[in-house]
Amino acid sequence: MTIETSGFHRVGARFLPHVFGALLLVFGASGAHARDLYRWVQFVPGGIEARAVTDAPACPPAMIDGAAATMIERSAPGENYPVRACALAIPKGATLVTIDRKPMPLPKARPDRILLIGDTGCRLKGDQVQDCNDIGQWPFRTGADISAELKPDLVLHVGDMHYRESDCPAERLGCAGTPFGDRWDVWKEDFFKPGETLLAAAPWIMDRGNHEECERGGKGWARALDPYPFDASAGASGCLGPAKPYTVDIGGVTIVVMDVSTAAEKVSEKQVAWFKPQFEMAAKIEGPVWLTFHRPIWALDSQKKGEPAGDNRTLAAAARNSLPSNVQALISGHHHTFELMTYVEDLPLQIVSGHGGDDLSISAPTIVKGLEINGVTVKDGLGRPGIFGFSMLERVPGDDTGLNWVLTGYDIHGKSIARCEIKGRDAACL
Repeated sequence: MTIETSGFHRVGARFLPHVFGALLLVFGASGAHARDLYRWVQFVPGGIEARAVTDAPACPPAMIDGAAATMIERSAPGENYPVRACALAIPKGATLVTIDRKPMPLPKARPDRILLIGDTGCRLKGDQVQDCNDIGQWPFRTGADISAELKPDLVLHVGDMHYRESDCPAERLGCAGTPFGDRWDVWKEDFFKPGETLLAAAPWIMDRGNHEECERGGKGWARALDPYPFDASAGASGCLGPAKPYTVDIGGVTIVVMDVSTAAEKVSEKQVAWFKPQFEMAAKIEGPVWLTFHRPIWALDSQKKGEPAGDNRTLAAAARNSLPSNVQALISGHHHTFELMTYVEDLPLQIVSGHGGDDLSISAPTIVKGLEINGVTVKDGLGRPGIFGFSMLERVPGDDTGLNWVLTGYDIHGKSIARCEIKGRDAACL
């Protein structure tokens, strides 16, 4: 058989790269799969870890201070999770850590700029529907990108990353095609993909929200974000109930991270007995303490018939007479608004920064002074309902006590909406 090759020889080698390039474009656009790889650093009990989620056949390569390091497979691919989560313990004093050749943000001994963000997922539950495809209606990516530009030293997510629990209604174009349920593609769309820039900006502390309970988004939480080790054979496919608290030293202040994801709104005596010693343990810590957990105490997200609503009675019962004097602040989300409250009673101030993306609590109060919430009276503070955003705690320059901070509330585009000067358990807001 004779094959006609004269046409090829006429154009010669000059033609070959263009043919192969065209083929790569065609087949690359239609058949190639772009690998998922998300990387971040988070605090865990006793230290810090670099984490990664990948759909590659193995964990990505890592290096610590120029030496090769091995990421440990934290969770293998499983039902609805065709990805593996990986972890690498970072030794104290490490100066350069890379994951797949990308430098990771390492913690400062004394972080001075602490970003607070929470309740960031897109709401899909029954008739509660957000337009997840419209960045104006669900602006978490905007907030994540803008807040990363502010160069925080530490990011504290106060919980509720996963919100897409049910299918988008057929007639609702604003969320058409979005996935739902406790599965990787939901976690990817709700948190990892829109938050990618902020994940790379600074180390994180992760609070567990009620949307990360085991019957909601808990499997994804357990696989990727839970600060404790993952065991696929334990609990509900590796998802366990509330975890014990752990501490993070930020230089002059100790943050106690608590898991109150399942705390009942009405008083549960069994849960009160669980949480009470967790509040009391702060007395054993030297110096100022902040407690961070998802559900706030003595705060509110609405006023039904003129009465405050939204405070957590179980946590209030556990905390009452159990909060040592060194606890200066409670930092939470859950209410989809920005609030700061100080109290007539000798209690820590409460910061709520839950306005990161989910449907806003538009009926939350603006004026909080004088409100009585479950037997506690608000002395001062403010609320900024109906505004998507985040907030930043900044250490007052030259302060070595850990008591003096400035809290700035921002809208989703980085414009200041409030400023409060914090001194211990007191604050003055503008």
